[in-house]
Amino acid sequence: MKSIEQRIAEELAVTEAQVIAAVTLLDEGATVPFIARYRKEVTHNLTDTHLRYIHERLAALRELEERRSVILKSIREQEKLTPELERAILAAATRTQLEDLYLPFRPKRHTKAAQAIEAGLEPLAEQLLRDPSLVPEQAALPFVHPEKGIADGVAALDGAREILMERFAEAPEVAGRLRELFWDQGIVQSRLVKGQEEKGAKFADYFAANEPIRKIPPHRALAMLRGKEEGILKLSLDHEEEVADPTTEPVQCLATMRHHFQLQERGRPADGWMKETLRQTWRKKLKPRLETDLMKKLTESAHEEAIRVFARNLKELLLAAPAGMLPVIGLDPGLRTGVKLAVVDATGKVVATDTIYPHAPRNLWRESMMRLAELSRRYQVQLVSIGNGTASRETERLVAELAKTMPELGLRPVVVSEAGASVYSASEYASLELPELDVSLRGAVSIARRLQDPLAELVKTDPKSIGVGQYQHDVNPRRLAEALDGVVEDAVNAVGVDVNTASVPLLERVSGLNKTLAKNIVAHRNAKGAFPSRLALLAVSRFGPKAFEQAAGFLRIRNGATPLDASAVHPESYPVVERILKKVGVEITRLIGNHTLLHTLSPKEFVDDRFGEPTVRDILAELEKPGRDPRPEFRTATFQEGVESLEDLKLGMILEGVVSNVTNFGAFVDIGVHQDGLVHISAMAHHFVKDPHAVVKAGDVIKVRVMEVDLPRRRIALSMRLEEAPAAAPAPAPSHKPTKLPPTPPADSAMAAAFARLKGKLER
Repeated sequence: MKSIEQRIAEELAVTEAQVIAAVTLLDEGATVPFIARYRKEVTHNLTDTHLRYIHERLAALRELEERRSVILKSIREQEKLTPELERAILAAATRTQLEDLYLPFRPKRHTKAAQAIEAGLEPLAEQLLRDPSLVPEQAALPFVHPEKGIADGVAALDGAREILMERFAEAPEVAGRLRELFWDQGIVQSRLVKGQEEKGAKFADYFAANEPIRKIPPHRALAMLRGKEEGILKLSLDHEEEVADPTTEPVQCLATMRHHFQLQERGRPADGWMKETLRQTWRKKLKPRLETDLMKKLTESAHEEAIRVFARNLKELLLAAPAGMLPVIGLDPGLRTGVKLAVVDATGKVVATDTIYPHAPRNLWRESMMRLAELSRRYQVQLVSIGNGTASRETERLVAELAKTMPELGLRPVVVSEAGASVYSASEYASLELPELDVSLRGAVSIARRLQDPLAELVKTDPKSIGVGQYQHDVNPRRLAEALDGVVEDAVNAVGVDVNTASVPLLERVSGLNKTLAKNIVAHRNAKGAFPSRLALLAVSRFGPKAFEQAAGFLRIRNGATPLDASAVHPESYPVVERILKKVGVEITRLIGNHTLLHTLSPKEFVDDRFGEPTVRDILAELEKPGRDPRPEFRTATFQEGVESLEDLKLGMILEGVVSNVTNFGAFVDIGVHQDGLVHISAMAHHFVKDPHAVVKAGDVIKVRVMEVDLPRRRIALSMRLEEAPAAAPAPAPSHKPTKLPPTPPADSAMAAAFARLKGKLER
């Protein structure tokens, strides 16, 4: 049996030694970001992607080994563990294979087969299986025992059949082969539950749908499963032969069983009886079990893909470009209740709040403009962050008009996603952070801070509430939370954290820290003042050497005792920097950022027993650009003036928008009309696109063309192909007779219509 490390190494196409090193570090308490950044020599440059996979796979395979041990112990206690069976159990690579092997030995309720064995019918079953020349009805007569509940020959044969059906169904090799066959040739049939037409209108595409189970994409699988969960759809899995003719049994499945058990049809007396036994084994035992297994496989696969999509979008959103620590006015738009307003200074501190009423029913447009102008002057604000919910475009128009009327203010409106802001506003942390503010005003504060630093603000909100997923509410909550926590941890540590300004939610995501340590850091900071150096962190309660090792490299001290504390150079590597300084003969302040000097150095000169070439290269790169932010340059979309609702859209319009969500079938884009439009995967480029994430990511600013607007269903089809596809080269002249040309491919508008219809069943 291959070890866990061997299996993971094969799956990742890396060496076993690399995996063993990573597993050892993880077991010692090291985090993925720490290992990826500061232990490259140990793992021979495993990436954070490799390490995340190892971390997750390690847990799954260890759980499998625990189950293997339980199964071996159970069978051994039953005194039924043969050397052959033990070898098979040790060689089983999946949980399904293990359970197939364990099935005959698993404690079960008193089955009909067990009752038949107790009644003495096992010899009859053995005779009919061994000698098909026997006449079943005659062979059964000696086994009639009314006192044992065997009233006649029919009852005896029924009992013998139950024994054989259980034996056939529990044969692991047969179950494995049929499971593969059923996956390859199974058809999922989706049907409407009678009387649910109106309630389940959004699932109309699945009221009468058939699709091969192996070809169902994750988003369609999740849509059908949600329809079933809501009582709208009935789902079943049948072999393609059964779908073609419901009155027949799947010939290939029965042939597989007959071949394994060496049951040939030769017209002998018991052949017909045995054929019916196989048919009932399939119908009553194997098919229901395999249907459950394969639908579970489909569900788990779809859930994993949904989690992967959510995690990818979340990472892109967290690592969106920050506007920087500048004064910002945050506006949480509303109509009847007014627009909630908060002003935060360059440190994120709330310096003013208010509510303005520019929209109906109060229509205090001019008064609202004047209030914004007053706050802008007083706090020297030029950026206005506007939540993208109700009345966002109307509020954006208010700011734009003010900027045009008073250009000296230099105001710039920016619409940001407010997903999760309401969750944050009502959270325990928000009440601790902003106790003096009403819940509604906290949302405006969050919207303002999201513009300054999206990462620092979004970590305060449960990732599941941010709204960049694909059926995230349907997946396993624990598995989703684990995946998203890993994404947040990687994003926070990739950027680094200013320990003298960071919030508790941000600090607790730093490698090696937790909520308790984060609170202790903030409490120490509040009581003693800013930390002058990284080493000063060791004075924090419960901040020991292990936590320091894991966290120090990701914590930044701006304007501290040493410039290195503001970089990603780990304190443990400071001796390497000392050797570099000695070599070049300059002070640290003259070395940092000195591109010319640093490029004259060879990393190999500074390698020693502890620090290898990868670490030295990282140190030199960090000295060149200390504390560099990996996030892109800040850029915003400019929504077209006068286009504020679906009714304002016209076919062919070219608009700028922000990618709000990327799925496997395309990307949703906010174009400023309170309803995201869909760019289907086939409208993302003139060439074939396999993965939408390879073209765009959440937060990207892109231009799109309006292809179709469905007002009743509030759907917008968009295309990233701003011009028609290039004309194909002219075909050569026919030599004899004209060749019949294929039908003209559909125009973009027709394709967009199909995309819009597709969105109806997928976006939910």
